Amino acid sequence: MPAKRLSVHDYTVGWVCALPDELAAAAELLDEEHEDLENDPTDSNLYTLGRIGAHNVVIACLPVGLVGINSAATVATQMKSRFASVKFGLLVGIGGGVPGGEADVRLGDVVISQPYLNHGGVIQYDFGKTTPGGFQRTGYLNTPPIILLNAISKLRANQYRGKSDLSLHIATINRQPRFARENAGPDILYESDYDHAGIASRTCDQCDQRKMVHRATRDISAGITIHYGTIASGNQVIKDAITRDQLNSDLGGVLCFEMEAAGLMNFFPCLVIRGICDYADSHKNKQWQPYAAAAAAACAKELLSIIPANEVSSAPSIDETMKPV
Repeated sequence: MPAKRLSVHDYTVGWVCALPDELAAAAELLDEEHEDLENDPTDSNLYTLGRIGAHNVVIACLPVGLVGINSAATVATQMKSRFASVKFGLLVGIGGGVPGGEADVRLGDVVISQPYLNHGGVIQYDFGKTTPGGFQRTGYLNTPPIILLNAISKLRANQYRGKSDLSLHIATINRQPRFARENAGPDILYESDYDHAGIASRTCDQCDQRKMVHRATRDISAGITIHYGTIASGNQVIKDAITRDQLNSDLGGVLCFEMEAAGLMNFFPCLVIRGICDYADSHKNKQWQPYAAAAAAACAKELLSIIPANEVSSAPSIDETMKPV
């Protein structure tokens, strides 16, 4: 059966990702893939189009090698300009987790942005001013749209009641060997003051096992663990446990670090969903990235399945939402 071709006005959900693994995971979870649209010379994005449940979704990935806040903002700007009927966005992909604490974030878990304390769900940790008293963070990033915050409430309630299809979504994508959890390797956390051994090595084969943090065994058969709270966003890769822990303390407790969300929140209303692929330390590698991308995409699909189509169709578009009152 040939793929459908819809109009740009038929798409109501904008999905942004940063890496090819993230794009592949999103595309694998489409219930129906649509035919590409004709080229628009004013838009440099390449889109993957399709349907998830009752929602038509447009997906765009950042250009390879050009990650970060500015690149994400450019992609989202072009998307919302061309797809003027998009009502809200999702930023879905991987992030570096902050281990320890009450949340007990681990590799393969998923973090979803949610307003907490004085933050709207995302905080840009590297934006501010230097004063005699030290660095002061300035600015405030918007909270996700109410329709998405309501969906989080129902998502959490469904999980408490055991009424979630999340396991089905992740099972669907795990049929692709690249995204299978068993191919991600072991979940190992090292003490914060122990640096990676073997500068040229991408694995921790040479690292001292005596420096491993011993944690209670988690039953992975229970499915994906989701955490809700603050995500730290900035234009630098965090690859040092001491820096990670200091920023976490300074920011009042965050769940993960990533590099795109701060470029979107104030003009592309969205929810940020991050699969944890490393611990933002010197042992950081790419081994867990495919599975973490799959886990985040599965959570995004579950979230969309909760939102009624009529609520989305009656909601204002992003441009209407962002118009000054």
